[in-house]
Amino acid sequence: MDSSLRMRIYRIRTAHREAVGQYNPLVNKPTLVYHADWGSKPSKRWCATATLGTDGHYTASGPALVSDDLSLLIENLRAEAGEQQTVFAGFDLPIGVPAHFAERAGIAKFRDFLLELGKGEWSDFHSVCDTPEQLSIHRPFYPNQSLEGHKQQHLLDAHDAKTMLDLLRICERGGNGQRQACSLFWTLGAKAVGKAALKGWEHVLVPALKDNSVLLWPFDGRLDSLLKPGVAVIAETYPAECYGWFSDRPLGSKGDPENRKKFSALLSDWAGINKVLIEDGLRKEMRDGFITGDDDAFDAVVGLFGMLRVCLGQRPSGEPNDKLIRDVEGWILGRRGS
Repeated sequence: MDSSLRMRIYRIRTAHREAVGQYNPLVNKPTLVYHADWGSKPSKRWCATATLGTDGHYTASGPALVSDDLSLLIENLRAEAGEQQTVFAGFDLPIGVPAHFAERAGIAKFRDFLLELGKGEWSDFHSVCDTPEQLSIHRPFYPNQSLEGHKQQHLLDAHDAKTMLDLLRICERGGNGQRQACSLFWTLGAKAVGKAALKGWEHVLVPALKDNSVLLWPFDGRLDSLLKPGVAVIAETYPAECYGWFSDRPLGSKGDPENRKKFSALLSDWAGINKVLIEDGLRKEMRDGFITGDDDAFDAVVGLFGMLRVCLGQRPSGEPNDKLIRDVEGWILGRRGS
């Protein structure tokens, strides 16, 4: 089939599905939607934003490097949105811990656990272990650097786990066409997220959650119940989860600017259908294949558009009705359960 004809068919089908509307839009659409593609290094942290206009439509902008002052990130977003407005902030990092770890550590509520980190028996939690002997329930991340002799078995032994599945949250285990993630606690390899998570928890989440008007999804409730005037809601995202929301074909390597260009064209089509305006700077980046910021900037924008689909009622937030997930493990925004 000719590629231009295939594109036209895709657009027609998309327009039909979205005109029908499978889900209800959020009652209180957030005023400011923010998404950050997260990494352990500042150069790997990029963000994009969308603001709700008086006409009820969003305008998307970015990408840009995440501000250096991480402890004030959420506070600054709230100031930008306005005192009585709603902020919805998504971060591409794990927010929650595996049930196996939580049971051994006596963690009943992840939100409460976050606020204890860095204090008392959890004072060394953020310090990644150099040797297997340093591993403990209160210092669970390993290894700090890649050296000969570091093995995942060391992690399994320290956490009394049979396999690495024990050290994964349910939303990380794969299946239904989704790839299995890397354990939060194993810090080696391209898929490792532990050090980035530690940075986000310590410098963004903990300072923000000291304010009771900052809420954490899904731990504080269903998304539609959290988005209220005067609050900020933080959620875990996964840009790769969103690729299939805009295309029925594989993305290919996101490191290839040509693939990023092709996918950006689909995002642009979706935005036009749904009256989401794209600022000139962002449109140029999309058209050029995100030469500035490469795949990190690209994922920041993909994640933002995914969040907008949730806000517009084209994708359910997805939180399972499971106490363990809502209290301890957390969930990825928009991911459907098995």
